[in-house]
Amino acid sequence: MEELNGRMIACQILITGLIARVANDQADPLRFLSEFRDEIRAVVSGIRIDGSLDNDRVRVIAQQTVDELFSLMKPPSPSVE
Repeated sequence: MEELNGRMIACQILITGLIARVANDQADPLRFLSEFRDEIRAVVSGIRIDGSLDNDRVRVIAQQTVDELFSLMKPPSPSVE
């Protein structure tokens, strides 16, 4: 399990770096990050989650992970639900 967690953290760091790199190439990086984060949150809110006993908990953890990734680059904006 520790190996899996380490790999997940490495993937998160890699994804964060890639997003930051793309954002830096944009004319308005903050707007890009905000729109991209909102798109990712919409995907997490809308996907079907199978194989879990508690789908809501999995969805909340996924949303928190998205927020953590983007909080490294900018503060989270208010939740729109």
